[in-house]
Amino acid sequence: MYIVINGGGKVASYLARTMIDSGHDVAIIEKRDEIVHKLGSELPQSALIIHGDGCDAAYLEDAGVSRADVFVSSTGDDDDNLVACQLSKVAFGVPRAIARVNNPKNERIFNLLGIEAISSTTIISRMIEEEATVGDIRTLIALRKGNMAIVEIELPMDRCVVCGKEVAALNLPSDCILVALVRGDDIVTVHGDTQLQPGDVVIAFTNVERERALKKALTGE
Repeated sequence: MYIVINGGGKVASYLARTMIDSGHDVAIIEKRDEIVHKLGSELPQSALIIHGDGCDAAYLEDAGVSRADVFVSSTGDDDDNLVACQLSKVAFGVPRAIARVNNPKNERIFNLLGIEAISSTTIISRMIEEEATVGDIRTLIALRKGNMAIVEIELPMDRCVVCGKEVAALNLPSDCILVALVRGDDIVTVHGDTQLQPGDVVIAFTNVERERALKKALTGE
């Protein structure tokens, strides 16, 4: 899969590294000089870094947006994210556009335009609401009109069926990808050779119909 990201901040940098580690091709468009240099030193050489404005069609073309499977705009400006996503969809025909939305009130506008809007404020509020009702598997955010979700599953401290095993060796359901682990106070990016430990909180991207199967594969329950 080829992914183009507009904006080179912490969200974009983490997303880019995670996608590259999962075997995907990634390009980032960033207009700030110092961030471009930082990305160049932090990201793998396979990442294509474009120094320019993601709201400009010329830079989108340089990034190869016309062949991208997904376009993500993650800047701190909702207007820029809206323009960049619309341009990628209308001018370049990107099948899927995702935008970071800083003001939750703008989510409806993005969704009406066919852009998947992700608001950290909404995520946090959903986490608070779902804590009392969903138990130990919590949907953090639904994507693609409810078909996909990011979920959180805590591994048991005793009789852990997957602990000590490498992620690549796990028999996970299809359409389920382990993204990161919360291990104590640390966030661990998941690689194929990452070994799970008792008490790890697994962050996974999954088809909502396979959430329970994923939980069973990781916890045995």
